[in-house]
Amino acid sequence: MPDRIVVGFDGSPAARRALDFAVKLAQSQGASIVLAYVLEWSPYSFLSNEELAERHKRRKEEVSRAQTAVLDPVLEKLAGSGVSIEAQIRYGHSAEMLVTIARDTGATQMVVGRDGNGGLAARMFGSTAGTLVQIATLPCTIVP
Repeated sequence: MPDRIVVGFDGSPAARRALDFAVKLAQSQGASIVLAYVLEWSPYSFLSNEELAERHKRRKEEVSRAQTAVLDPVLEKLAGSGVSIEAQIRYGHSAEMLVTIARDTGATQMVVGRDGNGGLAARMFGSTAGTLVQIATLPCTIVP
């Protein structure tokens, strides 16, 4: 079974660099890619039934928008790369969900980008790349 690489992707320049790196890596190793778009979503809310219904509706809209505005153009652009690429959209904490996707897909490596904006918020709450390195169960590549 060929290797599978999970790439955290949000459409940012850092994510595009990570994807470019992963595509070259996959081409050289005969690996496939799982393009993972994680929408941050906290399950810890106390909502009324009406609020839950509205939240569910917004969730569907966000997934649709992520697929058509972010993932579909990238998948189309990479169609001739020779690399098998599948996309997944999930809700949750980015780093935790990337680890879950890697486990569920049998990935052998994860790749994410880092934008270098390590301001106060990143130091206090952690960045996706920083958290991923701490909780990952398989090798991670952080692309600057």
